[in-house]
Amino acid sequence: MKLYPDAPERRRRMQVRDGVVVLLVLLFAWIGVRVHGAVDELSVLGSGVTTAGSSVSDAFEAAADGASRLPVVGDRLSDVLSGAGDATGGNVASLGERGEDSVHRLALVLGLLAFALPTIVLLALTVPRRLRTARALTAADAVLVDLHDPERRRLLATRAAMTLPYDVLVRHTPDPFGDLLAGRIDALVAAGLEDAGVAALGAGDGPLSPGGAPGSPAPLR
Repeated sequence: MKLYPDAPERRRRMQVRDGVVVLLVLLFAWIGVRVHGAVDELSVLGSGVTTAGSSVSDAFEAAADGASRLPVVGDRLSDVLSGAGDATGGNVASLGERGEDSVHRLALVLGLLAFALPTIVLLALTVPRRLRTARALTAADAVLVDLHDPERRRLLATRAAMTLPYDVLVRHTPDPFGDLLAGRIDALVAAGLEDAGVAALGAGDGPLSPGGAPGSPAPLR
């Protein structure tokens, strides 16, 4: 598949547009990473809750360990303190861990959305058109062969005069229809080739007569 036209100016413009699309995708990826990092920093709140809960639970465990050494009521008091530690600090630590996990997942989702949504919109707007252009360039490159044949050149000139916008035609000749009627088709052929993205005949391909007949039968490519 032919991705870029032969005409240098059109090729440069298309390459610039493709480069802009690539840069935008990279920009969206950077934004996604930044969003992920900014949201993920909120997980410190869950980490703090987890640390606080663990501290409370450890304090109750230490108290339970000390109470277990008391005579008569030591074991019972130790069990009560251990249960209190699990019910308070343990629950708080578990809640903090769940909150921390939720923040990590949220950061991942938001980061992906910040990258994916604008990227999908950008590619949906540019890729189909780019594929159509590449297919058109490939087809033109296959069809526009042996343009030293006078009849083929005349057909291309006629197509250019009949289908191209006037502002495109007048860049090549001030009187496109007059040229076509008079058989001066070189400018119209050049306009048709430019529109198709195919390289024009080079200087080494032989001189052309006013009617477009070649001085050399060499092929275009």
